[in-house]
Amino acid sequence: MPVSNYRIIRNFAAKMKKNLSAIVLRGILVAVFALAAQLNVAAQMPLAHAIDSLLDHPMFMRSQVAVLVYDLDGDSVLYDRGGLQLMRPASVMKVLTATTALTTLGADHTFQTTLGYVGTIEPDTLIADSLPRHNVLRGDLYVRGGFDPMFDAEDMQALVQALKEKDIYRIEGSILADLSFKDTLKWGEGWCWDDKEATLTPLLYNARDVFMTQFFRALDTEGILHPLNAYRITDNGAQSATIALCRRTHTVSQMLTKMMKDSNNLFAESLFYQLGAKRQGGTVVKATARNSAEKEYALIAQLGLSPDDYTVADGSGLSLYNYLTPQLVVRLLRYAWATPSVLQTLYPSLPIAGRDGTLKNRMRGTAAEGNVRAKTGTLRKIATLAGYATTASGKHLAFCIFNQGLLNSKEGRDFQDRLCLQLVK
Repeated sequence: MPVSNYRIIRNFAAKMKKNLSAIVLRGILVAVFALAAQLNVAAQMPLAHAIDSLLDHPMFMRSQVAVLVYDLDGDSVLYDRGGLQLMRPASVMKVLTATTALTTLGADHTFQTTLGYVGTIEPDTLIADSLPRHNVLRGDLYVRGGFDPMFDAEDMQALVQALKEKDIYRIEGSILADLSFKDTLKWGEGWCWDDKEATLTPLLYNARDVFMTQFFRALDTEGILHPLNAYRITDNGAQSATIALCRRTHTVSQMLTKMMKDSNNLFAESLFYQLGAKRQGGTVVKATARNSAEKEYALIAQLGLSPDDYTVADGSGLSLYNYLTPQLVVRLLRYAWATPSVLQTLYPSLPIAGRDGTLKNRMRGTAAEGNVRAKTGTLRKIATLAGYATTASGKHLAFCIFNQGLLNSKEGRDFQDRLCLQLVK
């Protein structure tokens, strides 16, 4: 055979060997990826099968359910049944309220109650100079509420102490309760008439609408004279010339634990209205439910969803007009998980299964105890649960469960507890 032909054959053989190697390698890679995909599906199938088995129950022949489970580490949906269904979230609504507040206001945002006056502080010529306090306030005293549900006896004493520090013995003018922080509506839109909830007012004392009664009592205790018939309410805001005497504050981070772990509706509404409070050119614009809802709709849009697909009526979930989907709730949980400034305050505030809050007596003594942190929700015929779960292998999940049309809430909660046990395996 000529040498040139031999070289041609040798080169052809080398190319064929190289191409065959590439083909074999590609085949091996395809097989490996296919096997990995099969293993991933196989790993998910037990959970999906377990949830399907739980859903194969007579209660779901007469009630509605929606479940969405998301793998936060793998960034993938593990289970979705009815994730786009619009349902009443009950107190899971507080997840939206809290996440929006932590995003737009921050954990250090303050609820403020302030004491100030318009007029002058002068020596009182009607009493003897030997008295320890001998000044009179010739003008009006303003107490402006900032819808602080944590304002208590210590805060009240601080307001009165501010008057004592000015040696004020007598108030000659009017005492005004400034309620201009929010609108005059004392209940939420869509609340039932028989809901036994606290009044939504900017001036609160121990989370009750008894502020001015307690304020006058504190003045009397300290011997500060005041005209009983000069008490007035204003919702037009204190005059710009008001001179500050005292300011008492609490932060979002301070109040969020009670709001979430105890599912306190008043705390949630106070936070909701903080979202809607704003100033325009130095003028206070009253907080309204509509203004507050706009902030929550803005966050929904930021998450890539359409605000038009949901209804936000209040901050606590009491309203029968609220409608969310499990998809939205899980999207909020995913957003919070990826946002340290939100998660560091939200996560510790969630009830822990078998340990505290509204989950203290649920899942106790099971594998879910301590491994599920979630917000509960209960209305008549409704039970909801949404939050985070940590599996036995250390995987982190976000989940949302909506049960509606229940004969009683307990059957929904029992189902949710059984499902959470499957999540943590």
